[in-house]
Amino acid sequence: MSTTQDYQAAEQLLRRPARPGELVIGDKIKPQWLDGGARFWYGVSNGTGKRFVLVDPAAGTREPAFDHARLAAALAAASGQQVAPEALPFRAIELAGNAVEFFAFDEYWRCHLDSYACERAKFTPPGNPLDVPSPDRRFAVSQRGHDLWARSLSEGREWALTTDGAPDYQYGSSPECLGNGTLLRKFGLPHLPPAVAWSPDSTKVLTHRTDERGVRQTHLTEARPADGGAPQPHTQRYPYAGDETMPLAELVVLDLAAGTVVRAQVEPLPMPMVSPIMLKWAWWAADGSAVYYLSQPRDRRTLTLHRLDPATGEVTTVLSETGATRVEPNQWTYQPPIVRVLADEVLWYSQRDGWGHLYRYDLRTGALLGQVTSGQWAVRQILYVDETEQVVYFTASGLVDEDPYRRTVCRVGLDGSGFARVTDDELDHIVTMPDSMEYFIDSASTVDTPPVSRVRAWTGRVLVELERADISKLTATGWTPPERFRVKAADGVTDIYGVLYRPRGFDPALRYPVVDTIYPGPQVTRVDPCFDPGGMGFDAEPLAALGFVVVAVDGRGTPGRGKAFHDASYGHLADAGGLDDHVAALRQLAQTRPWMDLDRVGAFGHSGGGFATVRAMLDFPEVYRAGVALSGYHDARYFSLDFVEAYDGADNPGAWARSSNVDIADRLAGKLLLIHGEMDDRVHPDHTLRLADRLIAADKDFELLIVPGAEHVFIDCLAYVRKRCWDFLVRELMGTQPPAYRPAPIPIDPELLGELFA
Repeated sequence: MSTTQDYQAAEQLLRRPARPGELVIGDKIKPQWLDGGARFWYGVSNGTGKRFVLVDPAAGTREPAFDHARLAAALAAASGQQVAPEALPFRAIELAGNAVEFFAFDEYWRCHLDSYACERAKFTPPGNPLDVPSPDRRFAVSQRGHDLWARSLSEGREWALTTDGAPDYQYGSSPECLGNGTLLRKFGLPHLPPAVAWSPDSTKVLTHRTDERGVRQTHLTEARPADGGAPQPHTQRYPYAGDETMPLAELVVLDLAAGTVVRAQVEPLPMPMVSPIMLKWAWWAADGSAVYYLSQPRDRRTLTLHRLDPATGEVTTVLSETGATRVEPNQWTYQPPIVRVLADEVLWYSQRDGWGHLYRYDLRTGALLGQVTSGQWAVRQILYVDETEQVVYFTASGLVDEDPYRRTVCRVGLDGSGFARVTDDELDHIVTMPDSMEYFIDSASTVDTPPVSRVRAWTGRVLVELERADISKLTATGWTPPERFRVKAADGVTDIYGVLYRPRGFDPALRYPVVDTIYPGPQVTRVDPCFDPGGMGFDAEPLAALGFVVVAVDGRGTPGRGKAFHDASYGHLADAGGLDDHVAALRQLAQTRPWMDLDRVGAFGHSGGGFATVRAMLDFPEVYRAGVALSGYHDARYFSLDFVEAYDGADNPGAWARSSNVDIADRLAGKLLLIHGEMDDRVHPDHTLRLADRLIAADKDFELLIVPGAEHVFIDCLAYVRKRCWDFLVRELMGTQPPAYRPAPIPIDPELLGELFA
């Protein structure tokens, strides 16, 4: 049974991804670049405050950005408030010459680092968060109504860059289906910053006119608006799979000085969900002489690189690749394409040999010059191309036998010679770089090994060590590292991987209920190979704290391996990322772990995982006895055109019908809790209500929670919603009543706003 202490531990673990650094110190470095990237500072949370560190990679130095004790004393003297060096009352700083500036006690302060005298200072706002500033910081572009405007940041002068924008036919906007309208309203913002890309010389802007005329209109009703008034309707353009009309992007180049609008002389680009500029599918050449962009037809089986002349709007084709299934520039759909345009060549990612590798093409003729990388592994990201030395640096997965998902930093000559591993170990490596590319920050870890962060030269030499993560507060909650496992898929041949979390206070003599925390892809993996993945993974550790064995698996059809492994999902969304592989994994794990009670298995998932949770209960009722499905899409025929057509085919209504939970709702045998946000504009609540309708018609018992005002991730009621999930699983799988425990609300994290804009 779960105790109040277990719930307290689960609550602490639930808070960790929402408030980074509360239980782990030094696990994530977010560098703030100085001097064009020659130096940087970062902050490290210790649970009560932050310490600030200044790094000079060239000198190999890492030191406090200032004397924390002297600053605390100076600020206390100037403000009349108590200030502790280990709990400074600010989380961000501005290093300005020989002074540090910050907000504290509702005022702005400047502390001179030669004398440590603190004084109140005038705060210069960094600018409107809805602006997109130019590289030289002289201008900014913003959206006004349906048009784009420019502003001189020094003079304040404003002028219209476009004047013919109209409703559903406006400039710089992403499609409404991914506009995050509900979330933005919670932050008090009208829209996202415009989708624009500045030319390197800050004279022109690449953007698009977004055509959503004729796109399906969908509707949400807010029962109790923030003002407490009458119910309020919200209309959203949201295309379903198979709809004739989808959002389109008409690329344009705007010249700030000349006031000209140069339109691409080509048919508009399909833009079913995300702006090509926000996806990094459209970008400027390094010298500003051209714009390059990728395009795909609706069936996604061809990928083409184009060149746009920003002066004339003329478009030419550079190269194109066609395949039998999806041709992807990256298996992770919403990560930047693995394509790099060089002075005379193109580095092009392709899975034509069954793995993701780099190929060289002639930029002028489109002729294939050769394959750069090869082997039974995959390129994950191009980091840096040294054109002088004719070398490309990149990350690759599949080079570590123990775990093919771990990323390794590598180098190879553009002619394919001289392949070498820059990080020659068995760890997973996450890389961050300054624009200068003079070095990189390397965070090395595994699922059960806390990260060590270092600054490295491109030779791999360590210039300075930054942090070794301290997990002592985490282990104090009763947390133990998860176990990375490898088992066979349901075919008995293919290796699949996952992680297993042992319950808090684990006793191998006992038997524990099991929860499979599901996310089926196919656009992302459920498990990252690094320490503390957060995001999708933040439900696993709280559930383990409650006393469950928790499992997370990446079955066939998810990304991160060879093309055939990923293509297992093509036309097979109904399989939910290999649910039969999940069942096979559970049975293999239990053979050597008798403390896993397979008579008490539950499923838990959000969004795509919500769909997969219900599907697991419908397809494998003998395995999954209970399930919690949050924000699930349950009928692909009424879901996002972009997602469904990318993975089930653009003209495959039979596959869309097969992936409907609604049509087979009468199979339900176990205990099910459905949860959905009333104002979910990513997966509309009608999916859960449509499923509920069929469950009622089939006389099935289930529980339903519709959360008023909530969006897709329950950002302002996360603690309440997760407590309801925990209570349900404790009752149905442990057979006991949960303790009377009320978790504290988790405040909305302002950092999420920055992630949304990114």
